[in-house]
Amino acid sequence: MTHGRSATLAPAPLAPAIRAGPGYWLSSLWWMLRFDFGQARQWAATMVLVQVLMGSGMALMYGFFYPRVTPVIAAYIATGTPALALIPLGFVMLPGQVGQQKLAGTFDFIWSLPVPRTAQAMSTFLLYTVLSLPGMVLALVVATFRYGVTLSISPEIAPAAVLCSLMAVSVGFGMALAIPNPMITNVITNTLVFVVLLFSPIVFPPGNLPGWLFAVHRALPFYNMAVVIRAGLTHGLVTGVTQSFLILTAWTVAASAVTAWVVGRRR
Repeated sequence: MTHGRSATLAPAPLAPAIRAGPGYWLSSLWWMLRFDFGQARQWAATMVLVQVLMGSGMALMYGFFYPRVTPVIAAYIATGTPALALIPLGFVMLPGQVGQQKLAGTFDFIWSLPVPRTAQAMSTFLLYTVLSLPGMVLALVVATFRYGVTLSISPEIAPAAVLCSLMAVSVGFGMALAIPNPMITNVITNTLVFVVLLFSPIVFPPGNLPGWLFAVHRALPFYNMAVVIRAGLTHGLVTGVTQSFLILTAWTVAASAVTAWVVGRRR
């Protein structure tokens, strides 16, 4: 009880926000997804268009290399189109986007946001993986219509498409983070496109290559992307699908480990 004096209550101190635990991480991921998708509105349509042009355009061009496009060749060209459509997004566009952020000075700002860096990296993975799928499907539709290929779609195509998208994004993002100089990253990505378009057995049978060159491609992700996607779209056209899944998984894990290492040591 107070005697002739009005009691004043001091405001209770605010409880500090808890910045730990699964709830905080998921909330941070949600806000980073909103942030990243908001930025992607400016270029998402262009990216899908580039994917379609890259996949279907190259599929149409490869058809001119053959005096006669047999049903087997047509199947190889059409079912290789999704892999061709995924490559520019993960291996070229994503590293280019990170390089542009570094040159513009916004890269450090994004990484200074008060959210876990693992949530930031996961947001990038999810954004580019989701955005890669429409262009891949549209390119496949154009190629199959052009060559009159009848697909034999199996449930295997779903994990194959997701794994290929995630692998391409993981390798591209890990490379962009691990290489400090964006110009060097740009040179590497353009060299990869040159190698893929001219030497990777994506839209032609691997038996067309010398044995030693095919052995090299067995360890690289590009040929294995075509194998797992082709296995989900055709029946009996490819072999060694399990091995290709394992190789793509290994590339994804290795690239994610590089990303985690760079994120963990970044100040």
